[in-house]
Amino acid sequence: MRVFVAGGAGVLGRRLVPRLVARGHEVTATTTSAARLGLLEQLGAEAVVMDGLNGRSVGEAVAHAQPDVIVHQMTAISGKPDIKHFDRWFAVTNRLRTEGTDHLLAAAEATGVSHVVAQGYASWNGIRQGGWVKTEEDPLDPTSTGQGARAIRHLEDVVLRAGGAVLRYGAFYGPGATDDQVELVRKRQYPVVGDGAGYSSWVHLDDAAGATVLAVEQRARGVFNIVDDEPAPAREWLPHLAACAGAKPPMRIPVWLARPLAGRAAVAMMTEGRGFSNAKAKRELGWELRYPSWRQGFEEELA
Repeated sequence: MRVFVAGGAGVLGRRLVPRLVARGHEVTATTTSAARLGLLEQLGAEAVVMDGLNGRSVGEAVAHAQPDVIVHQMTAISGKPDIKHFDRWFAVTNRLRTEGTDHLLAAAEATGVSHVVAQGYASWNGIRQGGWVKTEEDPLDPTSTGQGARAIRHLEDVVLRAGGAVLRYGAFYGPGATDDQVELVRKRQYPVVGDGAGYSSWVHLDDAAGATVLAVEQRARGVFNIVDDEPAPAREWLPHLAACAGAKPPMRIPVWLARPLAGRAAVAMMTEGRGFSNAKAKRELGWELRYPSWRQGFEEELA
């Protein structure tokens, strides 16, 4: 197939593009920077500079590529994590998930592209009611990340209405995905908040890329949680991450202190977060994980 990967130079795009090429697909991949065109070409793609927030730019890039499927991997997450000011940290990404998604769907309609696969999110943002592990049938928490939660809801609504697939990826780890977090852990600036009972789900970039290839090739429709086999509370995964990084155990701080220091989202993630089940993706996509657990994955990545 001809596959158009919007955001091909991102941390997941860089793992996805060569997999698609290796499977025999013709890949057009986009970047916002001309400096990254060479990288995408080395990965085997036709490289294009595109502004995901500019409808004309998106329309021209898609029209030129004439793809069979569009894969939406556009984000703008960079710099030191700032969970306290989540809306500010994710401002451009939120626009890419709303305006950018709308531009891609408009381009798909204009050029007759019948299938879209888009990046969603499912780490700790399951509805904070009931059990600790959620399926695709459970709603996402509408208050978890403020404007970010609304942006994800918009993306899911419009992509599903267009007959596409939303892959709710867990928290990424792998080459280039957790460098900033690991640096905070080594500086002991990433504490366990309260009892650390809040659950999160993780996924290695290679496993996420593998699931995406399956969704493309099978023209999957609907929502899929793309997470590993072991959703776990912060009091388990964060000390393990620190140990694998050769750092001292993370400090523990009470909720009353964390709230003004780290913000509402960080407290919710650490104390009330809900992880996710991958049973549907395994069952319907035939997805098999190279890294079934973050325990193994952290050890191998940080060895």
